[in-house]
Amino acid sequence: EMTLSQLFRKFPNFVHLSKSCYPISLTPSPSSDFDHHSSKPTNQFSQNPSGSLKFNIFSFHTSRVNVNKPNPTNPDVETICKILSTAPDSPVDVSLRNFPAEVSPELVVDVLNKLSNAGILALSFFRWAEKQKGFKHSTESFHALIEALGKIKQFKMIWNLVDEMKQQKLINGDTFALIARRYVRARIVIEALKTFERMERYGLKPQISDFNKLIDVLCKSKFHVEKAQELFDKMRQWDLEPNLKSYTILLEGWSQQQNLLKVNEVCREMKDEGFEPDVVTYGIIINAYCKAKKYDEAIGFYHEMQLKNVSPSPHIYCTLIIGLGNGNRLDEALEFFEKSKASGFPPEVPTYNAVVGAYCWAMQIDDAYRTVGEMKELGIGPNSRTYDIILVHLIKGGRTKEAYSVFKRMSSEMGCEPSANTYAIVVRMFCNENQLDMAMVVWDEMKDKGILPGIHMFSTLIISLCRENKLDEACKYFQQMLDVGIRPTANMFSAFKSALMDAGMENTVKHFALKVDKLRNTPLIA
Repeated sequence: EMTLSQLFRKFPNFVHLSKSCYPISLTPSPSSDFDHHSSKPTNQFSQNPSGSLKFNIFSFHTSRVNVNKPNPTNPDVETICKILSTAPDSPVDVSLRNFPAEVSPELVVDVLNKLSNAGILALSFFRWAEKQKGFKHSTESFHALIEALGKIKQFKMIWNLVDEMKQQKLINGDTFALIARRYVRARIVIEALKTFERMERYGLKPQISDFNKLIDVLCKSKFHVEKAQELFDKMRQWDLEPNLKSYTILLEGWSQQQNLLKVNEVCREMKDEGFEPDVVTYGIIINAYCKAKKYDEAIGFYHEMQLKNVSPSPHIYCTLIIGLGNGNRLDEALEFFEKSKASGFPPEVPTYNAVVGAYCWAMQIDDAYRTVGEMKELGIGPNSRTYDIILVHLIKGGRTKEAYSVFKRMSSEMGCEPSANTYAIVVRMFCNENQLDMAMVVWDEMKDKGILPGIHMFSTLIISLCRENKLDEACKYFQQMLDVGIRPTANMFSAFKSALMDAGMENTVKHFALKVDKLRNTPLIA
């Protein structure tokens, strides 16, 4: 019987895969308008380090550890985050000494999620909360902190937290899946495998569901699907039989890579093992063909599932609307929208967001606005993601003034308050337009609302300031980034140092180099 890490050593091709690099989305987590188990898709825009916009279609039904989304209606969450983010050097005990609200488990989880891009602050707040009278941490609050610390690669501290969770009987299988995902995101894949080996040490026997979470983590890392496939092929060495979930996870992994050959291969193997494709399987296949721009084949699978008496779900319709909209086949996208309404499903935000996106791809922005009006009449939105879709297309079409006007209106609409992703879109817009004063105004508004930026948003603003020779401001934001515990990427730090050196600011370069080294090499202490 072979352990996972032994298998890793036996198959060294795993190692070079773990060194792959990939862009990190600006959004802190793939969140929002759906539940992974309800199979509702959504549109999401991400930005890569080069500044280009990328449109993603996600399918959402495989297992994933969900860290709860902050509650936008709780003003105490925003107040706490604003206090902490405006005084990151001040001890949390001091900053919150006059905070009047009761500290509930729900409040703590919401704050920790909003501090997800600021691991040091998140840890300090976590320790402050546990000192409050009558308060006890939950599994969810530990998971939210692990997510934040994982982003800054503080894995030693994470395992200390796992020890605490064990003592408090708060540990579960999702804990290990979350840690494994952060290891994979950090490109330390062998430690992700060892994470699941450690489960028994903490009193949990790995089940097929836990193994599914491991291959899901690998598949969602995009560049490690091959590794997930190799582990899947050797699953029976651990006396584990793959189930339908195992196959659907692999299918989605290959779908995200647009590897239709592998999608069809896994589908055939699944059928050979006696698993018939269900609505989720068809959703993955249709999504794969849409992503590969093979729209006629995607529609063919829609008809095939009907012939097999597999009823299309809202997810299927939504996927087709998004895909056909992206492919500038608006009329067909709208046909599937009408089919979804005729199927008797209640109207849902993701479906209408897909229609908004389809109109936007055709630059029929007035029709997109009209659809938003329909959403309001039906009482199903819009939400911030609806407007994010519109914003991206307005910017792409050079209509930046209109984009800013839409952005300003969002705050006045219930449920449409700008998210971290919205602010990232607008800040990048102004940076690309060389309107850095406006970019900083929007940034300050974001900070006032207690929303903390991630590494890519810092990188966008700092590099733009360097290009315009606004080096004092660039240094200010670089220091803010370090204050919340975010380490610069190698490319970003190199560009920042080059700009300072060109301006003869060698001492400033040395100053920040020492700070970055200290941040990289100093582990957090509980």
